[in-house]
Amino acid sequence: MKRYLVLADGTIYQGTGFGAAKATVGELVFNTGMSGYQESITDQSYNGEILMFTYPLIGNYGINRDDHESIKPTCKGVVVHEVARRASNWRSEMSLDDYLKQNQIPGITDIDTRAVTKHIREKGAMKATIVDEVLPDTVERLKVTELGTAVVAESSTNNAYPNPSTGPNVVVVDFGLKHSILRELAKRNCNLTVLPYNTTASEIMALNPDGVMLTNGPGDPKDVPSALPMIREIEKQIPLFGICLGHQLFALANGANTFKMKFGHRGFNHPVREIATGRIDFTSQNHGYAVDRDSLAATDLMVTHEEINDGTVEGLRHREYAAFSVQYHPDAAPGPHDADHIFDEFIELMAAHQVARKGSKFNA
Repeated sequence: MKRYLVLADGTIYQGTGFGAAKATVGELVFNTGMSGYQESITDQSYNGEILMFTYPLIGNYGINRDDHESIKPTCKGVVVHEVARRASNWRSEMSLDDYLKQNQIPGITDIDTRAVTKHIREKGAMKATIVDEVLPDTVERLKVTELGTAVVAESSTNNAYPNPSTGPNVVVVDFGLKHSILRELAKRNCNLTVLPYNTTASEIMALNPDGVMLTNGPGDPKDVPSALPMIREIEKQIPLFGICLGHQLFALANGANTFKMKFGHRGFNHPVREIATGRIDFTSQNHGYAVDRDSLAATDLMVTHEEINDGTVEGLRHREYAAFSVQYHPDAAPGPHDADHIFDEFIELMAAHQVARKGSKFNA
């Protein structure tokens, strides 16, 4: 079955349909990972986006029960060069094609993803549509289509829920979290309570937390202004740690600015340097917005990490409060685990804060 990938600048690519038999519209972005397609498709940071994989063969090990990063994927479509005809892995429970059908996500294969990626790198990420037929007005309708801005509200949990343990009491504010963040905190015996994105500082403090985690999530951080007063209040009282969107919101709450990148960072081959030590970690990243380095001069934030390739701000720390953030995903999944020590630093920060506040230390 013929299917077409149509970009807002009028560029059209013909391919073959798979997944759900429906049309879709979203921002077209590319991921450079060689594996981890299941984790990427189920990452809520792709909410509202058409996800294109640059690796030429996708779906060869199927879909399993263990590698989901959310219960319900929210990306708008999947673009690949070649979708595997047969999945082969002992953990596989269904094919990628069947999984996309099950979740009503359309896909398109037989696309020259290298050519599309080069086009996006030159022109920038843009709106696109996947359709079974290109009509005379397809491009014009695409141009005037407004993409949604409530993607965090769609991705976040609506109700609080626990993940009990016996260690530090951590409140996780869900802006579209990856399950791997919860896994990493659980490995460290954290007693977790996950709260919706629009929770208030008073609701958080009522749980008597030892620390607060701001998770990753989709979209423009400036579309979540309700989170900023909460962050400003929490960081004064207890340790705070932000990842990805949480990093950007941490920056905005402290007076910095963010900007939309030309085509973003999506993959897990991004080298990041820790400025204080010179340590270099290869990191997993998934973001289309970044913190404006020049805007930090008038704030109480200092840059702790930077991306080696383009100098993007990859980590921040507050000069006065026990609060810090990273732009990349230290939980990986998919990707290298070079940077998972960042979670240990969060645990150590909470322990030090407890000692200073109570003269006692929890069992981490």
